[in-house]
Amino acid sequence: MTPTLDKQDALRAFVANLKAVPQRLKDTAFRGGPPVTDRTRSTFVFGNVFLHLHSVRTHRWTLRWTTTMGLGIMSVSAFVIAFVTGVMLMFYYKPYPDVAYQSIKDIHFVVPTGRLIRNLHRWSANLMVVAVILHMARAFYTAAYRRPREYNWLIGIALLVITLGLSFTGYLLPWDQLAYWAITIGANIAQSPREVTDALRITDYFDPGGFQRLLLLGSDQVGAEALIRFYLLHVMLLPLAIGALMGVHFWRIRKDGGMVRPADADRLLDGKKGKEETYPVFTEAPKKTYHLAAIVKGRTSAVGRGPENTVPSMPHLFYAELGVLMVTLFACVALSMFSDAPLKELANPSVPENPAKAPWYFLGLQEMVSFSAFMGGIGIPSIVLIGLALIPYLDRETEGTGKWFGGPGGWPLVRLSAVIGLCVPILIETFAIRFGWLREWFPSIPQLIVTAINPATILTGIYAAYSVWCIRRFQSVRAGALGLFTCFLCGFLVLTIIGTYFRGPNWVFYWSPSDWPSH
Repeated sequence: MTPTLDKQDALRAFVANLKAVPQRLKDTAFRGGPPVTDRTRSTFVFGNVFLHLHSVRTHRWTLRWTTTMGLGIMSVSAFVIAFVTGVMLMFYYKPYPDVAYQSIKDIHFVVPTGRLIRNLHRWSANLMVVAVILHMARAFYTAAYRRPREYNWLIGIALLVITLGLSFTGYLLPWDQLAYWAITIGANIAQSPREVTDALRITDYFDPGGFQRLLLLGSDQVGAEALIRFYLLHVMLLPLAIGALMGVHFWRIRKDGGMVRPADADRLLDGKKGKEETYPVFTEAPKKTYHLAAIVKGRTSAVGRGPENTVPSMPHLFYAELGVLMVTLFACVALSMFSDAPLKELANPSVPENPAKAPWYFLGLQEMVSFSAFMGGIGIPSIVLIGLALIPYLDRETEGTGKWFGGPGGWPLVRLSAVIGLCVPILIETFAIRFGWLREWFPSIPQLIVTAINPATILTGIYAAYSVWCIRRFQSVRAGALGLFTCFLCGFLVLTIIGTYFRGPNWVFYWSPSDWPSH
């Protein structure tokens, strides 16, 4: 009888354990319990491999809409949407020239919900580009690049470049006329250093342009090698790079003391909330922190800061982030319902697209390239990126940190810079379109002169001179940076609009596509 009873007890224990599996699974996955107290909320954040990139508590200034406008989370949300929809598209896409176009047509017209998924992928990618650019502008205008956030600013620049690279590499994959000739333009820009080496007659010995084109395409023309390279970059290398950098970017935000805020943020918040207190508040703010077992004084951003005016990140910050995610998803779905991703005829190397245009975010470069391929496509963009990278190391001031348009000059300076930034490229473009440029006036002029003196370099020179004037006028590097950044942002906008809406066949200026010559 005893063995029988033992078997029955074991069976009951097995059934009881089976019933307890859901609760045990929940307990082992979330060991801190439901996040309903400050302790469990802290554990919920600190003990999660993904969420621990956030700080346990978030300053109330960070949660204000005007602080960040949710642009950073919007960028991440757009990337997540593009990533998920991209994985879904990979089940049907074939990265070979003879079948790539047909696979896209199948996705668009045959696969259930394929058109919606492709539209979501396209719009999330475009929204990500816009959000990343605006996010960088927000960080600049609130001086979020200053100490101790200099390195994170550099990571942000790298994220911007990779974001553009992701969108650009995905442009070729449909293998239609639009994609083929847009990538051909990009390859020609990569080869543009030959404009200088040919003029110096050293291309046979030193050919960085040819090397860049070969590295990009894997061949001397856009073909199967280019498609497989772009596909590999688009679905593997660049997503891995951007994922890693985003992790470092978020981690640095936490280690640098959270989002940037004014030095008097607590006073400003206290003034708005009156006598109300934020729970919990320590009775005495920490005076300093120590490293190495109190041998040396710490230099972290936590020195001198207490938990006043902070709230638990769970749920306050996470609810805000989920809200931005939902808004981003809604925007992508709404755009996908009313606008399809473009798909033109099958790529045909013998029938050039006219006008052949790059993706919209490169049309400003293409407008400059029309005068000098090297300066417009490589020279000036390189100068801009180097200038952006140097900003936090040249601007060592503290006035206005954390405030919109903070620093000497402030909003009036930004407003004046926007007027100059918009008017100067319009005037230069008007002159060049109406009267031509050096090559039209002097057909035999050396190419190096055209490379050095063209609308793009003149525009850059005027912007730089204006920035120097701002520095001298306000005796502030921050003022010069405000003027220069605003001018370049406005110039990018003007050139992008001109390239998008006013350039027709042979890159001729037209007021409307209805004025284009009939074929």
